Amino acid sequence: MNSYIVQSQYHRCGRKKVQVSYDSIAQIGMGDRTCIVDLARMLNLGPTTVWRLIKRKIIKPHSSPLHPGISEACKMARIRWAIRLIMDYTIPQEPTYYSMYDFIHIDEKWFYLTQKNQRVYLANNEPYPHRSASLRTKIPKFMFMAAVARPRWGENGKSKRTSKNRLKGTIETKPVKSVNQIETRAMMINKLLPAIKAKWPPHEGEKVIYIIQDNAKAHILQNDPEWQLHYKQDGFTFVLTQQPANSPDCNILDLGFFRSIQSLMHKKMTKTVEDLSGAVYDSFNELYPKTLFNVWMTLQFVSNEILKHKGNNDYQLPHNKKKILEDEGRLPEQVKAPIWTVNECMQLYDEWKANQ
Repeated sequence: MNSYIVQSQYHRCGRKKVQVSYDSIAQIGMGDRTCIVDLARMLNLGPTTVWRLIKRKIIKPHSSPLHPGISEACKMARIRWAIRLIMDYTIPQEPTYYSMYDFIHIDEKWFYLTQKNQRVYLANNEPYPHRSASLRTKIPKFMFMAAVARPRWGENGKSKRTSKNRLKGTIETKPVKSVNQIETRAMMINKLLPAIKAKWPPHEGEKVIYIIQDNAKAHILQNDPEWQLHYKQDGFTFVLTQQPANSPDCNILDLGFFRSIQSLMHKKMTKTVEDLSGAVYDSFNELYPKTLFNVWMTLQFVSNEILKHKGNNDYQLPHNKKKILEDEGRLPEQVKAPIWTVNECMQLYDEWKANQ
């Protein structure tokens, strides 16, 4: 009946973890770090050991995208763009971005009928699916124009909508030989403006809505003669503005919304171009409104990064733990900008403007 005190040695059992210092990885050339086998050879370790280091987050895998080149003039344009998103009267004390509820971002994107490589998970002994196309380089595709505004929330926490999704009808597909200003102008006047008026929440008095687009040659400007005949109607004033050149991170759709739509669309495994059109439309409507709201929040955080990096694009897209802040009830509708970076960028832009 003797009692013994046995100290647990559980933490000392098993294989000892390999430790790798930061300098031993950072001093290796980028060309020798493109795969696990090469990195393992440079570290004098086994590939499995390097794989375990990745799982322990000692080594971080990264796919390096190719960013558009930014000239000095383009940097200044990006700085001016970000500063103009800040409410003027807040700059001296606490710079705060506009709520952006009167902004609409539009853009076009090609959606392909299928991907060249589609990953699926099969049951044991299930036959491999066979996909074929006449040419891998000529997969059927559609160009879609999308226009999105920032979602508005009701008292019940759901997004406000003026109507249900429209019923799908028979769509006649007519190819357009080239997307030019004539086609874009007709799409915006005949399709976009009526859709905005139909879906916009009720308002009193004149309503000014800013439609933000990129600098594609097919886009029209505010001074377009035919646009001038239609930009004011039914109490709405539509103003066309251009985002900075080489700045896809300044557009909601390129920033993340198109990618979310595409991920849903490819799950439908369409086989005809008619099915593709319906799949993209359904994916647009199925996407949770909170996803779009979060991308609008990211745009404001991206504007902060543009100011901090003096107009350059050498930064990682910020996430800022929006889900955690939302759960804690601390997610703001308007992001604040650091006053020090606003003052520095305003001074930098004024000096650059004076030397032109």
